[in-house]
Amino acid sequence: MVKESKQEKIVLNQPAGHVENSESLSQAIEREVLEETGWKVSTQALLGFYSFTPEKNQETYHRACFICTPIAKVSDKLDKDISEAVWLNKKEILNQKLRSPLVKKCLEDYLAGTIYPLSLICDKHL
Repeated sequence: MVKESKQEKIVLNQPAGHVENSESLSQAIEREVLEETGWKVSTQALLGFYSFTPEKNQETYHRACFICTPIAKVSDKLDKDISEAVWLNKKEILNQKLRSPLVKKCLEDYLAGTIYPLSLICDKHL
């Protein structure tokens, strides 16, 4: 989990980001996790696809959430918006201000054992 700044407040989130040009989804996941946590990871499975609209007539946020295995801590440098990368249990996560309801839903699905194979998606940049 990462603690990040959102509107001048610290909130808890999963490492997240965007896919860059000519980058596969799994490459983006592993790059974003490294940039935001300092950890090299291996993408293992798909947890799910989620969407959230904070208020009527606002942008809808779409999230693809994946399950990764940590390989090694390789850096202490974090993205500028990240104040800290932390390992927490369910109770510790739910006792903090979350960035959005997507964080809680992904955690609930993970703890319920939801898992889909990576083969479910085509992860090749064409």
